[in-house]
Amino acid sequence: MFDVGFSELMIIGIVAMVVLGPEKLPRVARTIGALMGRFQRYVNDVKEDIKREVDLDELRKAKDSVESQARDVQNSIRASGASIENDINRALEDRDPSKVPTASDYVIPALRAKKDE
Repeated sequence: MFDVGFSELMIIGIVAMVVLGPEKLPRVARTIGALMGRFQRYVNDVKEDIKREVDLDELRKAKDSVESQARDVQNSIRASGASIENDINRALEDRDPSKVPTASDYVIPALRAKKDE
C-alpha cells in the first residue's frame, strides 16, 4: 500500500520514542496495530463486495444473453412450425377428394390377404 522501507520505519520509531516516551510507546503501538488491522479488514471487505458485484453483473449479462438466445430459438421454431402448418393447409386445400385414401383402401386389402392365408 505505502512504500515505506526499513530506514523510514526506524526514523518513525525514533521520533515516536522521543515524542511519546518509552512508557506510552507500547500502548500507542498496540493501538495503531489494532487500527491498521481493522482498516485492512475493512479494505478487504470492500474489495470482496466489489468483486461480488462484478461477478453478479457478469452473471446477469450471461443470463440475459442465454435468455435472448433461447427467445431467438423459440421464435425460429415457431416460425418453422407456422411455415409447416401453412404448407400442410395448402396441400390439404389443393388435394383432389377422389385421390384421398379412405379406411376401406387399407382394410379391404388386409382382409383379403387374411382370407387367402
